[in-house]
Amino acid sequence: MQYTATYKTNKLNTYLANEILNSSPEKLIIKIFDFTIVNSQKKDIIKTNEAIQQLINALRYDTEEMSAISTGLLRLYQFCQDQMRKHNYELVTEILSQLRETWLNVFNQVKQNGY
Repeated sequence: MQYTATYKTNKLNTYLANEILNSSPEKLIIKIFDFTIVNSQKKDIIKTNEAIQQLINALRYDTEEMSAISTGLLRLYQFCQDQMRKHNYELVTEILSQLRETWLNVFNQVKQNGY
């Protein structure tokens, strides 16, 4: 029985790894948001904060405009991490859910306008 469970887990891990490796950067950001939101709902402070840290690591400061946006997002992400430590799970879930929807809208607009 253990062999079967291990085989299924390895097969699932392979599937997930392939899905991640073949995803666009936009899709990866949404996947990180999904993971973060789920773990915030589960009240898992460690996983939520680690996932938020990945969002922080993805911020870019290449241009002045990007730097301004990234600085704002950094403050918001740090606020969410702080709120997780204060056990304000619902607030964090709400903020992250709204950010996820905003990113989806941006990605869809970019796709429609061909940028």
